[in-house]
Amino acid sequence: MSDVYLNGRFLPLAEAQVSVLDRGFLFGDGVYEVVPAYGGYPFRLTEHLARLSASLAAVGIVEPLDRAGWEALFAELLRRAGPGDQSLYLQITRGADVRRDHLYRPQLAPTVFAMCSPLAGPPAEQLARGLTVSTLNDIRWERCDIKAITLLANVMLRQTAREVGADDAILLRDGLALEGTASSLFVVHDGVLTTPPKGTRLLPGVTRDLVLELAADNALAWREADITEAQLRAADEIWLSSSTREVMPVTVLDGANVGTGTPGPVWHHMHQWYQVCKAHLRAGNPGRCVGHKE
Repeated sequence: MSDVYLNGRFLPLAEAQVSVLDRGFLFGDGVYEVVPAYGGYPFRLTEHLARLSASLAAVGIVEPLDRAGWEALFAELLRRAGPGDQSLYLQITRGADVRRDHLYRPQLAPTVFAMCSPLAGPPAEQLARGLTVSTLNDIRWERCDIKAITLLANVMLRQTAREVGADDAILLRDGLALEGTASSLFVVHDGVLTTPPKGTRLLPGVTRDLVLELAADNALAWREADITEAQLRAADEIWLSSSTREVMPVTVLDGANVGTGTPGPVWHHMHQWYQVCKAHLRAGNPGRCVGHKE
């Protein structure tokens, strides 16, 4: 791995250390963001930084850098990482205090950590067969709209899914299907794409919003609406989206085929539009990605 960034310094990963009294370590008191980068350009940076700002404001952490500062930080990380697609990880905690206490002093200096990792994208074999997914009851807290580093429930749910032979889980609460353990949810029924509306029960996905923009650009009917468990199980297609996995088709749900049990035709269109979007960025067009008009 290339050098990482920690509190104003670029240094080798093995030398990066934080205090054991850091509130991120003790309480999970912090937020994070993940930004894919293609051809040296961060993907949807404006939207990722807007979500970061919203998460920081929600937990009362003052944003350590402005837009220009984040851009300079990411540019330097990408320069040090060299060629190839990358995943930028940024974590900001409330900082280190002098003792362990649930209450925090407002003057704490936030801890800022960032690193790059090679981004390979979804494997071709997985794209061809789709994901096997289970449904699980959502045991997370009530502020899933905050991209917090406190991810124990997500870890437990993802591990439970893996132990029953699934790639991921779709989370159910009060009869509604909300999202994956680290992804946004879409269903297709009779050619209409549906995703749950934003709210405190799910993360406002940057990739989710891009999928809706691409649908609109290409005259694909879409809507934001609650998805009941029954609607999930009756869907012609199910997708999960995230910044690093892009848009993945779900072909098996709780042991039953979704549609024909293969990635569906609407997903194939969306996958193509998404790849065109990435190609525009690699070609040096880092502005808003628009869909490919067929």
